[in-house]
Amino acid sequence: MRSIKEIKTQRHRDTETQRHFTLRLCDFTTLRLLKKACCLVVLLSCCLLNSCGIYTFSGASIPAEAKTVSVQYFPNNAQLVNPLLSTSLTNALNDMFVNQTTLQSVAQNGDLALEGEITGYTTSPIAITGNQTAAMNRLTVTVNVRFTNKYDESKNFEQNFSQYQDYPSGQDLSSVQDVLVETIVQDLCQDIFNKAVVNW
Repeated sequence: MRSIKEIKTQRHRDTETQRHFTLRLCDFTTLRLLKKACCLVVLLSCCLLNSCGIYTFSGASIPAEAKTVSVQYFPNNAQLVNPLLSTSLTNALNDMFVNQTTLQSVAQNGDLALEGEITGYTTSPIAITGNQTAAMNRLTVTVNVRFTNKYDESKNFEQNFSQYQDYPSGQDLSSVQDVLVETIVQDLCQDIFNKAVVNW
């Protein structure tokens, strides 16, 4: 007959064997669930890509056939000309489409194409105080944009976009316009991007 110690040892071995088997079964089950989840993600991605367009994390909806974008240089036709504005706007708009979509930038004739001109660059007084003195001034930039979507002509448009920034009237425009223009350009680009491919 086996001793009590041998019986306890055998029971311990049986328990360990059962525990290892359970752990392996759990690992196998988890692996199967992960595989199913991966397949589901791939399937959903394919459905999105093959439906009405490609959706990006920025919320942009772009025709699946569209691969390129072109942004033509925006000449400055405003009466008051900031010599750096055209380049800043053109580059920022191109960067936004490249960075927030899967489109590749081309010099011209992109599947999505943007062109236009800067039509306004004005500063005007606002927030008149009691002694009829302006406490703040407002810098406003206006851009006319023409957008062409080669694969969905219903998205084509020509539209004016305006953005502004305020600054204290005691400050000279030349001392603050670089910072103001940077913010205005980013806001303009976001508006144009939303209209072209997000259409909020």
